[in-house]
Amino acid sequence: MTVEQLVARLAAVASEPRLRVLAMLERETLHVSELARRMGMSRPLLYMHLTRLEEAGFVRGRHELGADGKALKYYDVEPFDVRLTPAVVAAAIAASTPPATEE
Repeated sequence: MTVEQLVARLAAVASEPRLRVLAMLERETLHVSELARRMGMSRPLLYMHLTRLEEAGFVRGRHELGADGKALKYYDVEPFDVRLTPAVVAAAIAASTPPATEE
């Protein structure tokens, strides 16, 4: 993992609303409208949070047809284990920094 990937992953969960989304989706799979209602936020704002979480690999979205034939986007939590240790940071920096050259 590069330092950029590590920063993106940490930034994705460095938000109380996104942590609440993860907690809610950990209990059950929900479609966006239901999740927005339960979170008490607009769907556009929720989509912004879900996009950040999905790009970082914390959630997965999929489309399904509802009973009425409408397309619904459902989200699930992807299994994850976030560990931040000095070794993880050092490995990310090493993977991102080109080796120093001598002049």
